[in-house]
Amino acid sequence: MQKKIITTNVLGMALASIMLVSSPVNAATTKTATTNATTSTNAAENSATMVSQKFTGQGKVITTLNKVLPIIPYSTDNLSSTAKKVNSSQWQAGKKIDRNVGAKLQALLNWHNHGVGAVDGRWGKNTRKAMQAFQEANGLAVTDSLTNETWQALTQDSTLTQQPVLVNYMIKDGDVNIKTTTIPASTEAKGELEGMYYESVLEALAEKFHMDTDYLKALNPNKSFKSGETITIYNPGTPTTTAVSRVVADKNTQTLYAYDANDKLVASYPTTVGSTATPSPTGTHKVEVKVHEPNYTHTADDGTKTIIPPGANNPVGLVWIGLSKPTYGIHGSPDPERISRQASSGCVRLTNWDALTLYGLIDDDATVEFK
Repeated sequence: MQKKIITTNVLGMALASIMLVSSPVNAATTKTATTNATTSTNAAENSATMVSQKFTGQGKVITTLNKVLPIIPYSTDNLSSTAKKVNSSQWQAGKKIDRNVGAKLQALLNWHNHGVGAVDGRWGKNTRKAMQAFQEANGLAVTDSLTNETWQALTQDSTLTQQPVLVNYMIKDGDVNIKTTTIPASTEAKGELEGMYYESVLEALAEKFHMDTDYLKALNPNKSFKSGETITIYNPGTPTTTAVSRVVADKNTQTLYAYDANDKLVASYPTTVGSTATPSPTGTHKVEVKVHEPNYTHTADDGTKTIIPPGANNPVGLVWIGLSKPTYGIHGSPDPERISRQASSGCVRLTNWDALTLYGLIDDDATVEFK
């Protein structure tokens, strides 16, 4: 067993500790803000360049979200046949959810701030959980399969339904001129790296667009993913800017529920909460620190420490939100496609993009409940 340690100015997760390498950002008092207007059908038809994840307005929430979430420009010129099928797809009761309808469903859930994890177009555990969180938030019957009532509620907002699910994106120099590395197996070797970077440009692109790597490849056969190339991607949209004052980590559903100051459910995220070997804590705690791009300090049985540098493939991903319960926190993940499908060392693990969003939304002294 590794030893849990706490030292001055060093916070950790269960069985390890986190050494902070950047100043926490106070990002949590703005309760509402004006967001960038979403795309209309007419704009899409006119082939204008549109953007996802661009936040306008004032306040620390807006400032932080603009800092940590990349703006994604896109167009709908000459969409692929697959993209057109996904964008025009409609669910029908009694019919199997194919990959076209599945992608549309995942997009609608995400755009309603109920995350499905890595978008892959498939009906699965995380999509079902997101649907159930949406049902709960909207006073609908919670079901194991999609219902007409739920679909009608998902498609009621015409502003959202008019957004294209799959769009075109031109790869920029900045997307490909990045540092990559091969992540070694041993902790000691990881500690010798300059950074826990992405292992490939494809991995970086998939995470940027909140996608499953295989789905990104399937949508772009024969593409080389080089600068100047236009590819088909999932349109992440623009998440809520409502500040979060309380989160609940549900061990049974493996979901993190986020509430505003009026105790309204405003978002949910698929998560991994602890494991049988290293269970998460119980009770109610407080957020004590928030760090973007933390490093990770591994402590072996003999007390030897290895500091693993920051990066998307760091054991805690791109975000650490430390709790008043020593060594525990909410953090990102180097393996977003396995969220809710693997164990954690007692902490609350999110995809990096969900962790970045929560980092911008959550109050500095927010309440964190485990149940």
